[in-house]
Amino acid sequence: MTDLKDAIAFAQAAESKWPASMHMPDGQFVMTYDSGEKAPDNEVLGPVTPRGGHSGIVYRGGHKLAEWGDVDRPDMTFSVAKSYLALLAGLALGDGLIKSLDDKVGDYALDDGFKSEQNRDITWRHLLTQTSEWSGSVFGKEDRIDHNRVVGLAVADAPKGTRRAMKKAGTFYEYNDVRVNRLSYSLLQVFKEPLPSVLKRRIMDPIGGSQSWKWDGYKTSTVTIDGKEMISVPGGGHWGGGIVISARDLALMGLLVAQGGVWQGKQILPKGWTEELVKPCPVAPFYGLMWWLNTDRRQFAAASEKSYFALGWGSHIVWIDPEHDLVTVLRWIDRKQAPGFVERLLGAISK
Repeated sequence: MTDLKDAIAFAQAAESKWPASMHMPDGQFVMTYDSGEKAPDNEVLGPVTPRGGHSGIVYRGGHKLAEWGDVDRPDMTFSVAKSYLALLAGLALGDGLIKSLDDKVGDYALDDGFKSEQNRDITWRHLLTQTSEWSGSVFGKEDRIDHNRVVGLAVADAPKGTRRAMKKAGTFYEYNDVRVNRLSYSLLQVFKEPLPSVLKRRIMDPIGGSQSWKWDGYKTSTVTIDGKEMISVPGGGHWGGGIVISARDLALMGLLVAQGGVWQGKQILPKGWTEELVKPCPVAPFYGLMWWLNTDRRQFAAASEKSYFALGWGSHIVWIDPEHDLVTVLRWIDRKQAPGFVERLLGAISK
């Protein structure tokens, strides 16, 4: 299929400009450099893995249509980890460890992170939709660092890292990695088991994932739960750490979600959870539960409005298009060029 080859060639020519070492010439981590962070906000707390080259996989109807690049190389995935946290939240709900997404997180907390007036009304749903307005510090990073951060469609009133007045939980959307790490720590407190171990046992192994992926924590994120030391993992690689995983493993996760959480006839994710993931947040209709939505075709103009995405800086994209029965993974692509690939791929499969 010549047109499909053209789409792949377009993607290969649009590789990310991030250095292979993941560090700028002055030694700064490329992620914090891209975010415009200065010391001490830019301190790296977790491991940084040098990157591979661009790669991708396309599945249609559950069958592999194409793959290119080194799809078996584990690489940092940045905020794709957030979408994994949403899958784990579904397991916690299905297990009854969380009774309702609209419960207050403070009722489950093993620490005092939700006792302040600002934080006491925050629910699991608020954390999962990035509307919590949680205020405080997690493992040495203060929520203020990501105040006024522009991600996707947001428009900031001031430079990133400029402190702003807090609003009521559930009324304001802000993409904030400190609050995502607070969600991850809260999920650890309900599972009482390290999240990488839950992910491996409950999701990645059952769907045939490799043994090459890992989920790194911070040097500051060791906690004690029920007398056992555990590492709380971040929901991204903003300050190092996070999920280091291959394109092939990402595609398996995408297929699981696209199939309603069912794998070879077995319900891996709770029934109905994948539908919950993509319900638009009332104050941010382009966002579900840690998954990006294509509402009004704002992400990718050529893709269906029913499309949804796990997105990570760098860029890493798991694109699920129910209308065309597609699951596509793109690694290390210039994010601004991704819509061009989407347009070409859809053009190729429609012929």
